Amino acid sequence: MEHGSYKDQSASTFSLAEDHTLANALRFTLNQDPRVSVCGYSIPHPSEARVNIRVQTTGDPAKEVLKDSCQDLMMICQHVRSTFDQAVADFKNNNGSESG
Repeated sequence: MEHGSYKDQSASTFSLAEDHTLANALRFTLNQDPRVSVCGYSIPHPSEARVNIRVQTTGDPAKEVLKDSCQDLMMICQHVRSTFDQAVADFKNNNGSESG
């Protein structure tokens, strides 16, 4: 859910049913984007699985910048996964040849 102004779309707060894990990763990717001037997140209550992410941009719509950051985060996760899978395969190949 987005909370923001219809007049100024460069600043919005997004409420997501998530926790620190995704919020901190999104905050990191958002802060890497040069279009973002301010970004942060808060957890309204520790017993609720909800996070509020605040995004202020240099002029671009905050919703689009958040969407781009989510896509960047997915690409980072895919890269980490493929690198890990390759390292496991390399380890198995090297370990298998030593014990034989």
